[in-house]
Amino acid sequence: MAATVSLSFSIDPQHHHFSLKTHFKPHPTHLFTPLPPILKHPLLISRKYNRYASKSSSSSSHSTPSTATSSSYPEDPFRTGRFLSNEELEKLKLLGDFEYYRELEFGSLSIRVMRAEEMDATVALLAESFAESMLWPSGYLSLLRFLVKQYLIERRSLMPHTATLIGFYRRKENGISVQEEQLAGTVEVCFDKRGANASPPTPTPPKNSPYICNMTVKKPLRRRGIGWHLLKASEELISEMSFSREVYLHCRMIDAAPFNMYAKAGYSIVKTDSILILLMLQRRKHLMCKKLQARRSLSDMSDSDEE
Repeated sequence: MAATVSLSFSIDPQHHHFSLKTHFKPHPTHLFTPLPPILKHPLLISRKYNRYASKSSSSSSHSTPSTATSSSYPEDPFRTGRFLSNEELEKLKLLGDFEYYRELEFGSLSIRVMRAEEMDATVALLAESFAESMLWPSGYLSLLRFLVKQYLIERRSLMPHTATLIGFYRRKENGISVQEEQLAGTVEVCFDKRGANASPPTPTPPKNSPYICNMTVKKPLRRRGIGWHLLKASEELISEMSFSREVYLHCRMIDAAPFNMYAKAGYSIVKTDSILILLMLQRRKHLMCKKLQARRSLSDMSDSDEE
């Protein structure tokens, strides 16, 4: 008899917090082999609206030019697979144009929104970091990649209410690049209630406020300031995408280095997990919050530069 198994993962290692909840049904003869969950196929949604657009254009072809119909359904640059409003398309353009670049001591870091063709590399990075933090054997990596990919596909469909950022690091010597850029880290940002995770970690953050999670840095590239700049890039993007100035994130109580980084960045503890959370085999966590400063106008920036 096939049984329904519910997996719920929630971790917050030194360099990231990852939260994922999914359900799958094992095959009767292969109890530990997961079958893909039933997902709402994005093409069905696209065809639904395309049919509607076709009917509308044919019924009103005598009064509405064909260019007006096509402009009502502009192209989705990130291929989220669902109908988007004009406001959402404008925000998607902001995501597409976003870029955060910093020169580091021994290299450079460029951060932007993950593209569709970069999902598999991001999945591998998150799965390896998750397995490392939980001390899972390498045999579980394929299962972890499957679960993480389903999660990222689901989150991607909610853009522009949420976004996954990825950072590329290029090593330099004497100011000259000596290595091709490589994927160095990733972080997820939720901007509003529609992008909020359905099963957030405890203590629960406000769903209508921006939230930063799933931050991880590739192990060989840690201790270079990449995590700090992933955090700063997230805050910069939130300032562009959300009217809310309060940003939330989680940090495990045992993780001193990330906690010090968050405190240095201006985050303070709002609430801490009850000790009873240990009965659920989870680590106690702090919910931390920071109030971002209002973005300065161009005149303020020019005055500051003159000073």
